[in-house]
Amino acid sequence: MSTIETLPSGVDLARVPYTELVREMLRRLGEDPSRPGLARTPARVEESMQWLTRGYRTCVEDVVGGAVFDEGHHNMVVVKDIDFYSLCEHHMLPFFGKAHIAYIPNGRIVGLSKLARIADVYARRLQVQERLTDQIAQALWDTLEPDGVAVIIEAYHLCMMMRGVEKQNSKTITSAMRGSFMDDLKTREEFLRLCTLNAIVS
Repeated sequence: MSTIETLPSGVDLARVPYTELVREMLRRLGEDPSRPGLARTPARVEESMQWLTRGYRTCVEDVVGGAVFDEGHHNMVVVKDIDFYSLCEHHMLPFFGKAHIAYIPNGRIVGLSKLARIADVYARRLQVQERLTDQIAQALWDTLEPDGVAVIIEAYHLCMMMRGVEKQNSKTITSAMRGSFMDDLKTREEFLRLCTLNAIVS
């Protein structure tokens, strides 16, 4: 098999197999991609990246499906501590943490698991935390047209922990509000209080 090193100038990289691109990266790091421990690494990396960025190949409509229901509930719905994993678009290193999502229905509700699936649609792309938070909020706002939407994300970024400033205990918190969560201080405070409530009411 020809390698990138031997390909003529002006080659269309879109036609080069992903695995060969990974082999070239390994070479440039000073490794031998043919040695036993790395021989299958390019294929594993391709498969891994397809999984980690699968959000590019789906959309909110796909994951919500028919799970929107007419319902006269008009009080706050909160799903908190939703685990998520994403890749920072600046260094392609992971950032991960928890998302807290709330909305106030206006005649329609959505299946609870769909909130986590909406978060995954956007988390499984190259991201920045600020945009991820806003995209989740906007998707729920557009899908349900509720009275309000609120999203808080707490995350650890390996680009800060493993490299650069190397601060292992720093956590980034972002928020996005729509509707009554933006306009009504009491509603926003209730959401924030519920996000920090650890006890489960029995």
